[in-house]
Amino acid sequence: MHDESRCVIDIEASGFGRHSYPIEVGFVREDGQVWCTLVRPAIDWLHWDTDAERVHGIPRSALLEHGRPPAEVARRLNDELGGRTVYCDGWAHDYAWLGLLFEAAGLVPRFHLESVNKLLDDARLARLDALRTDAFGALGIARHRASSDARALQWALDRLAAWLFQTSTGEKGRRSAPPADQVPRPGTASGSPVPVSTCRPAGRGWPGSPASRCPG
Repeated sequence: MHDESRCVIDIEASGFGRHSYPIEVGFVREDGQVWCTLVRPAIDWLHWDTDAERVHGIPRSALLEHGRPPAEVARRLNDELGGRTVYCDGWAHDYAWLGLLFEAAGLVPRFHLESVNKLLDDARLARLDALRTDAFGALGIARHRASSDARALQWALDRLAAWLFQTSTGEKGRRSAPPADQVPRPGTASGSPVPVSTCRPAGRGWPGSPASRCPG
């Protein structure tokens, strides 16, 4: 892990299980650019979990009225993320949902999806959830919308990276995980705000793959 922001993506879905599908996609790039959109369900995407709707707060009617078609979303992701390694915190689900999106679009992703687990040792991974929770308050954003969750994850990763390069245990090349009250916060001498732009709402899948507006 090094001292720079990572490109992060998050996906909200109709629920879990083999018939679930992506309903909102949001990312924040390492340069701070944010984009998100609702996804209009393909004709054979019929699954809907009312318990999941209570969590993300997006009714299916909003997808039909305001969502972009899968092909448009997939093309935009390739245009904006092509050539990048893009990190997520729910790789098993996100990989399958993005695979379904690109399959419906008849396209192949031009970016590599990777788990944040590859960036963090066990000690830092154990601190990630607490920092991500802090991020929602620090950034003034709500949970369970794709762009907000992506920004929160990037913020948490940035805080861990900043601490990593400022604090040494004395053992070259290794650091211990920071206590929550020692992690830099935006606007302090050791932390900086995550720059973001305005979030604009709205066949082949991954190789080997088995609300009306996005929050800013």
